Amino acid sequence: MKSSTKKIAKFGLAAKGVIYLISGILTLLAALNMGGAMSGKFQVLDFLQKQPLGNVILIVLALGLISYSIWRFIQSFSDPENNGSDTKGIVKRIGFAVSAIIYLVVAGIAVKKVISGSSSSGGKNYVDMFGPTVVTIAFIIIGLALAGKAIFHFKKAVDKRFLKEFSIDGLKFHKLAKYAGYFGYYARAIVVGIIAFFFLKAGLYSGQNEIKGTKEAFSFLQDSSYGTILMALVSAGLASYGIFVLLLSKYKKFDD
Repeated sequence: MKSSTKKIAKFGLAAKGVIYLISGILTLLAALNMGGAMSGKFQVLDFLQKQPLGNVILIVLALGLISYSIWRFIQSFSDPENNGSDTKGIVKRIGFAVSAIIYLVVAGIAVKKVISGSSSSGGKNYVDMFGPTVVTIAFIIIGLALAGKAIFHFKKAVDKRFLKEFSIDGLKFHKLAKYAGYFGYYARAIVVGIIAFFFLKAGLYSGQNEIKGTKEAFSFLQDSSYGTILMALVSAGLASYGIFVLLLSKYKKFDD
């Protein structure tokens, strides 16, 4: 693998890790009544923009997320890590492409915020242009895809597949990476599962066309029994996932 490709991947992983780490910390602080706020990717952008040199930080983060998208597209189309062309490999590579598109959108929103200085807006305005039938079908498809992703994350933690996939045992700080990965993948499975529920419910029953994400998933946890404890555990898990990804950005080994 080219040295330039490795650098793109590592820069992209660092940006992704920052997003998850800040999202988890802000929500954990909110759960503990120590400030903070329930946060997803877009709320993290708002938070960073309010910091000293916030627009500069957003531009650097946007470049990192673009790098991550490029790396995911390379994984999808060039398959540098030999995921293969069987059914399992194709599904995995399609997932890489979807991930690339998602983070490209987040990067675009970060750039838009720098240019316009505006806060993130909800997803409702972006889907109102489509008819209710199209929105319903799209939400059901997205919900099913996210449900599959939640199951995938859960199995990844249970089967310890991420240890082999990322060669964790050979990493510096491998114990920290291992436990952060365990905790992080379980937390991601919970959050993604809740978001899948939102999309499926909206598509099948309520007909509401507002896009919901991590922030709304945390609100759902908070409103449940033992909500504060659950929100604290899941947010700590997402922060742990951020640490895991940041460690990968530094120490990940690539197949040459």
